[in-house]
Amino acid sequence: MEANGRLLLVDDDADARAMLCEYLSLHGFEVEQAANGEDMRAVLARVVPEVVLLDLRLPGEDGLTLLRWLRTHHRLGVVMVTGAGEVVDRVVGLEMGADDYVAKPYEPRELLARVKSVLRRVQEAAAGTAAPAPAAEAYTLAVGECRLEPRSHRLFGADGAEIVLTAMEYELLKAFVDHPNQVLSRDRLLTLTRNREWEPFDRSIDIRIARLRRKLEPDPERPRYIRTVRGAGYMYVP
Repeated sequence: MEANGRLLLVDDDADARAMLCEYLSLHGFEVEQAANGEDMRAVLARVVPEVVLLDLRLPGEDGLTLLRWLRTHHRLGVVMVTGAGEVVDRVVGLEMGADDYVAKPYEPRELLARVKSVLRRVQEAAAGTAAPAPAAEAYTLAVGECRLEPRSHRLFGADGAEIVLTAMEYELLKAFVDHPNQVLSRDRLLTLTRNREWEPFDRSIDIRIARLRRKLEPDPERPRYIRTVRGAGYMYVP
């Protein structure tokens, strides 16, 4: 049977890895394991997974250091695994480009739902990078001074250089571009991005919008394109 997707677990707790590996394998995933940063790089040199489940509390190089390395070297999904009270690390991880997080002790079904959600976005983004049919004509959309290429899920700056987006950042940006001059509540954005695993008041969506602003806005502190509508949500103004 074809695997649902390839995952990499990075956790120094061998028992936790074994248990989670068995659980995810039973749900049709091909799972690789690593205990630390060195092991992680060794696995990645052999095979690149679609999603990495990355524990932030690791010996030697911690999870945030490895997250920064992953975002520099690979296009893949990252789900952080944090301690229940590690709010600061969680926020920093999301700001650095993690796609989602789950806090220990977690319910395996919640982790599975989050993995599936990130995997879906990663696979859709990968499908979008496939070469278009000869008759298909590529097109771009203006987003401020940038250009968004929906077919490949890529964003380019005014100088033509690519601005790397995570899968969730692309979905948020596309939701804004598809609904210009409309106030979109957090709940509406969750629906448009098909990410119902989050709660409407989860700060994750605010953090991702802040990241988008840093990539799009001439002055992220005074956003011109993705504006906050106090008490209501956000609005994209072309």
